[in-house]
Amino acid sequence: MADKDNQDKLAEEWAKALEKDGDAESGQDEEALAAQWSAALKEDPSADKPKAEKDDLADEWAAALAQEEHDKLTQERGREGMSRQGHDYEFKNLTADAKVNQGEKTKRDLDFILDIPLNVSAQLGSTQLLINELLQLGQGSVIELNKLAGEPLEILVNGKLVARGEAVVINEKFGVRLTDIISPIERVKQLA
Repeated sequence: MADKDNQDKLAEEWAKALEKDGDAESGQDEEALAAQWSAALKEDPSADKPKAEKDDLADEWAAALAQEEHDKLTQERGREGMSRQGHDYEFKNLTADAKVNQGEKTKRDLDFILDIPLNVSAQLGSTQLLINELLQLGQGSVIELNKLAGEPLEILVNGKLVARGEAVVINEKFGVRLTDIISPIERVKQLA
């Protein structure tokens, strides 16, 4: 009789587990209860019910479990199908828009660059002096540079050579007429 009470208790627990929402933990509880239920049915040879009735009950439980598993799989497949439908996007062709807006973008980039201040200097030549020689310089002293007379001046932008030219006088002010622009390859070599 204790086995029958045990079976009834397991049946009630099984029914409660089936009523739960079906989360992962209840799925584990259902499997444990099913195992306990089948073990209780196998262990009770002296139960009041005949063997054929027990087999029918076990078959009903197995069919119910199979149906529940089938329903879960169907629901999961339905969710997967819905999620796939939600991810079918149409992508806009950005290449055509980029080509149309390229001229406008270039102008905007140049506008940004136009506001950057640069230091431009013209260099006749250079030399190295000792501190003693520097201290001996006075008005009218001559400093010998490493350039020959008639060689072009060097135009430096932020300390980097970008062009060469010759000195000119315009309205009593000095200026530089550019004669040679340094190629981009030469400018890159100077950076190294």
